[in-house]
Amino acid sequence: MIKEYYTSAIIISCIALILTCAWKLLNWAWLKPKKLEKKLRQQGLNGNSYKVFYGDLKETFKMRDEARQKPIPFTNNDYITRVLPFLHQQVAKYGQNCFTWSGPVPVINITQPELIREVFSRMNEFPKVKKNPLARLLVPGLVRLEGEKWAMHRKLINPAFHMEKLKLMLPAFHTSVTELIGKWENSMSETGSIELDVWPDITNLTADVISRAAFGSSFEEGRRIFELLKEQTQMTVRLFQSIYIPGWKYVPTKNNRQMKKINEDIQGLLIGIINKRKKAMDGGEAAKNDLLGILMESNFKETRSHGNKRLAMSFREMIDECKLFYFAGQETTSVLLVWTMILLSKHQDWQMKAREEILSAFGKNLLPDVDGVNHLKSVTMILYEVLRLYPPVLSISRRINDQDTMLGNLCVPESGMVSLSIYQVHHDPKLWGDDVNEFKPDRFSEGILNATKENLSFFPFNGGPRICIGQNFALVEAKIALAMLLQRFSFELSPSYTHAPTTSLILYPQYGAHLIVHRL
Repeated sequence: MIKEYYTSAIIISCIALILTCAWKLLNWAWLKPKKLEKKLRQQGLNGNSYKVFYGDLKETFKMRDEARQKPIPFTNNDYITRVLPFLHQQVAKYGQNCFTWSGPVPVINITQPELIREVFSRMNEFPKVKKNPLARLLVPGLVRLEGEKWAMHRKLINPAFHMEKLKLMLPAFHTSVTELIGKWENSMSETGSIELDVWPDITNLTADVISRAAFGSSFEEGRRIFELLKEQTQMTVRLFQSIYIPGWKYVPTKNNRQMKKINEDIQGLLIGIINKRKKAMDGGEAAKNDLLGILMESNFKETRSHGNKRLAMSFREMIDECKLFYFAGQETTSVLLVWTMILLSKHQDWQMKAREEILSAFGKNLLPDVDGVNHLKSVTMILYEVLRLYPPVLSISRRINDQDTMLGNLCVPESGMVSLSIYQVHHDPKLWGDDVNEFKPDRFSEGILNATKENLSFFPFNGGPRICIGQNFALVEAKIALAMLLQRFSFELSPSYTHAPTTSLILYPQYGAHLIVHRL
């Protein structure tokens, strides 16, 4: 009797568990998305009907893969049909404020500067999107944190990016660019020219700079970290092409094991760098004037002044921030520099104007300094226009938590997302004029505020309190590198150059940047 009772209880419990899981799955995969879709349509928003599990993901990536097969003419800088073909199709069909589906989650496309400013300023109500946990391994640290933890990390990291600290990293910038200049000069023929794909060299240059400036090492010493980051990036991109099923990260698939193995290898290399530095500092050696040294000193001072380690970073958190230095510090500047070289190769008048300004300030032999490059008006205008036309990231996503949230006159339903379309805002003729897709740096001749008429129509580095902490580093590095290269070389597009902007996590030239480089 007792045995039959326990058997019945177990069977009933199993049935109840199965029914509960089935109900949760049904709600997650169908009932809730259809409820959210109804809320959006009642407000006048339009988009495709929800498709179970995948939403619009399959069509999005299918169209993107098809677009990647064909380069585009380099007549202007309108490339949305190549990098965001599905969004382009949806906007043409439903209007700017349409919605799409990222799996079972609706994503509202936001293009009005006033609403974008509101999202940035209300960062606690519009937090970062929680994507696949394995994807978060690629970009940990400050960009993933929220609330008090984010505020604490931001406070500790801020000193490393003050302009006075960046001046101390100037030798690292000079050394890295000088090595690249020597490489190109040694490869040139007797005519003083060479045709090459500059994209790999620019990638290595920015990797070398971040290695020296962040950790006092060279690219050769940090090469393994960058190789692992590249592999991890490729795997992360593949993860974004599918929906994440809760708990899937614990399943020991080949991909999951490889992602975790790569992360452990990167952490091991960074642990070695940090331990070596910590041992030197414990032995009385002064903190070095690189990002790691400044961060460790800032962290140490916070612990000492408050006597509470809770207010400082843990060892694991410091590793995460170092990894973020490596990834974000290299990627952003490399794409900014390569698109700048491509556009200056096409627009020789602006290349000549920039070179004249640089030679007037530094001559051919004087190494550029931080104060000097920050006063190069034409160079600054050129970089802003490149960031407008070819922003490193094409959109920024934010999520809603557990309740409907008003954004202007729009009610964003709980569990939904908003996508702030950098590309569409930067290429909006209503905001920038009919020449929006043309390369015209003089639109920034009186600064960003005047160019944007003081609205938020230019935000390549995010915006609001969470604006990219490393934007000064990226711009100073780009200015110094560009100044030193234009002191010694001129560039023109090679006949083999193929215009094919594409994006994985950043916007880059799919077939490289084939230029003809001439020694001056």
